[in-house]
Amino acid sequence: MRLPDWLAALLTRRMLVCVCTGFVSGLPLYLLLNLLPAWLFSAGISLRDIGAMTLIQLPYTWKFLWAPLVDRYALPGLGRRRSWMLCTQVGLVCVIAGLGLLSPRLDLPLILLLTLALSLLSATQDIALDAFRREILGDAELGLGNAVHVNAYRIAGLVPGSLSLILADHLPWSEVFLVTALFLLPGMIMVLLVREPVTGATLSGDLRSAVTEPLREFLQRSGVKNALLILAFVFLYKLGDSLCTALATPFYLSMGYSKTEIGLVAKNAGLWPAVAGGLLGGLWMVRLGINRALWVFGLVQMLSILGFAWLAQAGPQSHMDSVELLRLGLVIGLEALGVGLGTAAFVAFIARATHPLYTATQFALFTSLAAIPRAFINAIAGVLVEHLGWFAFFLLCFTLAIPGMALLPWVAPWSGRDSQAH
Repeated sequence: MRLPDWLAALLTRRMLVCVCTGFVSGLPLYLLLNLLPAWLFSAGISLRDIGAMTLIQLPYTWKFLWAPLVDRYALPGLGRRRSWMLCTQVGLVCVIAGLGLLSPRLDLPLILLLTLALSLLSATQDIALDAFRREILGDAELGLGNAVHVNAYRIAGLVPGSLSLILADHLPWSEVFLVTALFLLPGMIMVLLVREPVTGATLSGDLRSAVTEPLREFLQRSGVKNALLILAFVFLYKLGDSLCTALATPFYLSMGYSKTEIGLVAKNAGLWPAVAGGLLGGLWMVRLGINRALWVFGLVQMLSILGFAWLAQAGPQSHMDSVELLRLGLVIGLEALGVGLGTAAFVAFIARATHPLYTATQFALFTSLAAIPRAFINAIAGVLVEHLGWFAFFLLCFTLAIPGMALLPWVAPWSGRDSQAH
């Protein structure tokens, strides 16, 4: 019996590898976002100190600085990509398990050092994983493969954000961190079972050339004008959406929803539509192609911002009933669907824009550029809301989504070829 085309596309060895890369990439970040603050807060650490520790996430923004090392050097035994993947995963297991042996009240400086090491290892793992995934996927598989990766990335958040927190009510923190660390084992097994990608490209030169050559190659291949347009597009495509969600939880609270209502609705209406959107987007991209997907999915992503404006226009509600909760669920679900679709196309576009010889460096540069709005958006969002109010703020977010879409005729024309010549 012949499988449907969409199912056959999903049930391949390369898609299974993308599941593993997404899961082991997402777990460390969600540990920093969810499990670490819960652990520190339960031990009596002040919110000010916990908030200050969010700065340990900066390596994710600056990872392009050491990406040339990952591109240029291979650790002994496993090749250029697999060696970095395995070493960073072994380091992550040790660091995560080691955190559970410490006391937040007695060992806070050491915990800070270990979490910084965790962030550095995780960002370095992402460099190698992104390059590896780009090199094993053909151009026709980039959309689906990256959608599978992004979905597994999100699902990984259920481990430190849900399972580990539940375990913390029944087990010592040392065992909770050990169990969480062991969820990285599938990634280590994957590294040992797969083969090193064969790109047909060989590296030469010193570290200095490893830093300068990726940029020179990108400029030569694209041309200076088109390269600048691509970089502007990478920066702008998710700008409106990033700004829109920067203060999402305070916005829901200001509209009169309780923390419990937000938690229950957001968990169900936020995660699964994003997963479904990413997966459907990847399958749809097989037919649409990356260029057209950027247009269609970007439009959905942009229109979903108006849902927040709809909530803001209704204003704070003194009494919450099933209709109001349904309204919140629709807004969160539509935004999550838009994010899932838009991210699937966006990551595939970034992957396509890299050259096999410099995949790690160029991929890290593009993703770091895309992360800049997220890294610095909170302060800007707060000031804007104070001056504009919620409704005008969300209209501004919608407006800021337009420039990225306006660049599509040049960087990803609707009728243009969907492959990138190397």
